[in-house]
Parts: sequence; structure tokens; C-alpha cells
Amino acid sequence: MISALLNPAQIISVDTKGKHFKPGKEMRDICVLQDHSVIIEDTLIKDIIPNSSLKPGRFDSILEVKNKVILPGLIDCHTHTAFAGSRADEFKQRLQGLSYEEISKSGGGINKTVSAVRNLSSEELLKIIKPRVDNFISQGVTTLEIKSGYGLDFKNEIKLLKVINHLNDIYPIDIVPTFLGAHTFPLNYKENRKGYLDVLINEMLPFVAQNRLSKFCDGFCEATAFLPEEIDLIFSEAERLGLKTKLHTNQFNSIGGISTALKHKCISVEHLEVISDSEIEMISKAGMAAVLLPGVSFFLDYQFAPARKLIDNNVTVALSTDYNPGSSNIASLSLIMSLAAIKMKMTVEEIISAVTINPAKALDINSSAGSIEIGKKADFAVLSTNDYSEIVYNIGTNLNSMTIKNGNVIYKSTAF
Repeated sequence: MISALLNPAQIISVDTKGKHFKPGKEMRDICVLQDHSVIIEDTLIKDIIPNSSLKPGRFDSILEVKNKVILPGLIDCHTHTAFAGSRADEFKQRLQGLSYEEISKSGGGINKTVSAVRNLSSEELLKIIKPRVDNFISQGVTTLEIKSGYGLDFKNEIKLLKVINHLNDIYPIDIVPTFLGAHTFPLNYKENRKGYLDVLINEMLPFVAQNRLSKFCDGFCEATAFLPEEIDLIFSEAERLGLKTKLHTNQFNSIGGISTALKHKCISVEHLEVISDSEIEMISKAGMAAVLLPGVSFFLDYQFAPARKLIDNNVTVALSTDYNPGSSNIASLSLIMSLAAIKMKMTVEEIISAVTINPAKALDINSSAGSIEIGKKADFAVLSTNDYSEIVYNIGTNLNSMTIKNGNVIYKSTAF
């Protein structure tokens, strides 16, 4: 079946010329096409051609997108969407002056969400999470990463991963499960760190790998979570079992996470609010994706990652919501984009690269998704504007009017 997206005001192809990612200054080259249309064959992009070359009667179906902007399908590559409960009380505590780390040390934080997740069945979790996935789809998201990490024991980490995998089965978008058993130490192991490491390494990881519940193992390298030597043990076993690695690091402290990520050739390093010039150089030389999370800095009223310095040092920068109940209760990728512009000094073009092709690299799917190039998946966000700059300018506003996944319309706004 051959179909066409006809007469858009602009096609923002984010063409990589076969490179499949955009580091540094290349992020500004998003390839804006006018007077062109996109041709789809089955689930893939067949061609991008001038309107003057269109031949009537050639297509099995036509979708008129006049006065619209076509982007590659958006990719949210770092989320904790599989959670239960609320942490509004902690939000109040922070407004009264307590820090995120102080709340965590006093028994709040991640472990509060763990308790809520453990008290729910898989069916109850699915019911809670589905509207969140629907919300992302309505924004033009065609690939969504979701981490575990709110179970923190064998039974509940596996429960979460199975729920995330089930979501991938029932939704048309690609939902990428990531194992984050190394999110923090559960309360019953606070004084027995080795005991929890044994559970992670000898029970959880083998089951996750053998049952193909995730292709990634993630960890939180931080003074209040896992130390570099502990991450090293976990990642060494994950790699032996065939899992790829990515790392939360340098959020509040620089304790050696970057060196650990380099040792294990992580796909990405994520957060980086606290990072030295030498560590930026290390990431740049290694070619790893750097996933920045401005929603966390905004939500916690904390410093923002140095996006400008990372980009100027040729790092491949991606942006994500980090949607979670404690440090970034933000499910709006549009707001994240605007924060990146205003607080991180990223250009509109850099931001578009950072929510399309570069997060695809952070999920190791950049050869098939993230840009509008011939042979890639026919994944698109169709926006109700005739100029791409409006996307970032309209702060926190969802301009997406249609989401297309594998060539099929999976969401259409009532205003389309």
C-alpha cells in the first residue's frame, strides 16, 4: 500500500545523511523542506518528493496536511511512567525548604513510590498507566521509554517489567522497557547493601535477560543511591548476560559515574546537572548520547545541565521528560522543549534534534527511527502550525494534531 502526506507547510526531516545522529553543531541542521510531500509504502518512508513531481492516481490513500508542520515522531527516551501513588506531600516539603536528598534520607522519595507500587496488582497498574501513555501519544510521541525501578525486589521489579512489556503489546507505539532495579536501596536493605546487590545480580538480572524483559540495564549512580563500584558489579553482570547499559549520573554529585559509564560503554549518560569540563570532554570523545532532563531542574528548583557547553563540545544531546512522581511530575514534552530553550539556551533547531534523532540514539533505535529519511519507519507528528518555531514558542502547549505510527494514523485531534 502506498500513501502520501500531501502539501504540508514544512517537513522537518532532521536528515542525518545516513549518520543517524546529530552531535554538537550538527544539531542545528534540521533540513526544512517546503513544497514537498512524504510518500509512505506500507510501514516505511518511501520518498520525499517535490509537489511538482506528484502524479495523480499514484496513491492508494492520501492525507491532506496543508498548513501543517510534519516532524519525525517524537521520542521520549527517559521516563518512569510506571508508578503509583502521589508525592504531593513532598512537593509541599520542598516548598518549605527541604531538599530532595533530605526527604529521601528521611524515608521519603523513591521508596514511598515503591510502597505504592507493591500494593497494586498488575491489572491495577495497567489501569493507572494507560491514560499516561495515551497522553504521550496525543503529543506526537511514537516511541516511549519506561523504566522499572519502583519495585526494588524480585517480585515487583518483574511485575513492573511485565506490565511495561504488556503495554508495548497493546499500544501501536514502541514502548521500550528498561530495567532499573538499581534505582535505590529498598528500606529493608539500607544496612545490607551487599544483600541487595546479590539479589540484583544473581536473581533479577538473570531472569530479566533470560525472559527478554528488557534490552537495557540502567542504574542510579549517586551519593544517596549506588556507588560507582556497585554500578560496576551490576553492569559487568548485565553485559555478561547480553544487556546494554545506560546510567543516571551526576545529578547531585560527581562521584565517578562518568568514568564507570565509559568503562562499560554505556549507550547513554542521563541527568548531568553536575558535570566538570573534563567529564564533558570524556563524553564527547566516547560519542555517548547525553540525555538532559530540564523538567527535574525546574521541578526541584535546581541547577540545569550545561546543555550549551555539551553541544559546543560536540556531544550528542537528547531531551526527555523524566516523567515521575517525585522529581519531575511533568508529562509535557512541549514544556520540556521550552525549558531547554529558556533555561539551557538551546536553539529551536537543537531542541528538535534533541527530541527526535538523538533520543533515538539514546535508545539504540536510530537506524530505524528519529528522522524522516527513506527506509526509516513512517513515524510522524503532524503539528497545527505552518512554522516549526511555534513548537517551542508556545510554552507548554500541545500543537500536535495527528500522530502517525508505521504509516497509520493512531491519534487525531478533534480540531484537525
